[in-house]
Amino acid sequence: MPEWRIEPGLLDYPQAVAAMEARVAAIHAGTARELIWLVEHPPLYTAGTSAEAADLLAPDRFPVFATGRGGRYTYHGPGQRVVYVMLDLDRRGRDIRRFIAALEGWIIAALDDQRIAGRIIDGKVGVWVDTAAGAAKIAAIGVRVRRWVSFHGLAINVAPELADFDGIVPCGLSEPVTSIAVLGGSAELAVIDGSLAAHLPTMLAALEPQTHPISHL
Repeated sequence: MPEWRIEPGLLDYPQAVAAMEARVAAIHAGTARELIWLVEHPPLYTAGTSAEAADLLAPDRFPVFATGRGGRYTYHGPGQRVVYVMLDLDRRGRDIRRFIAALEGWIIAALDDQRIAGRIIDGKVGVWVDTAAGAAKIAAIGVRVRRWVSFHGLAINVAPELADFDGIVPCGLSEPVTSIAVLGGSAELAVIDGSLAAHLPTMLAALEPQTHPISHL
C-alpha cells in the first residue's frame, strides 16, 4: 500500500513540484515507497503541456506556473483538495488509460459518499456533475508519467472561491466549474480525505491488468 500523507497548511507550488520530482526518482530507484500526497495550495494558475495563451484571461491575477503535467490551464487554491499520485505503474499494468479511469472512478466514489453523483464525459478528462444549468466540472485530472512512475494527479473542488477560476478558461473548456459545498456537501477537506482513503484500495485494484479465464472447448 502506498504511503498516505496529508500536508498541513498551504504548500508552495514549486516546493511541491520539487518534492514530487525527488520522490518519483526514488520510487523508480526502489528506495522509496509509492506516495499519495494530499495538499492545499495558495491561489495560483498552472499551465499544462497543452496550454494555450488565449486561455489565460487574467495573467496578473495570481502566479502562473508552467508544469509538465498533461492538460491546459487550471486553478489551485484554498478549499481545493489536490492529490498528488505517485505510483509505480511499471508493476501496476503500464496502462495510462486505465490509470486515468481509475482516478476518475476514485473521485466518483468519494463524491457518492456525500450523495453527489459524479460522472465522466466521453472525450473529456475529469469528473462532472449535472446541475440545473447543465454539466459542471467538479474535479480535474492532470498527470505525468516518467519511467512508468506517475506524478501530479487530481484536484477536487471542495469549497474553493469559484470566482478565482474566472482568470482562465479551465482546462480549455467552456463548461462552468462547481464545488462540493455548492452542491450541499461538506466544505471540510477532512471529509473528502476520509472518503478518498476508504476507496483507495478499490482504486488500486482497478489498476491491475484484467485477466480473462481460458475457456476449454
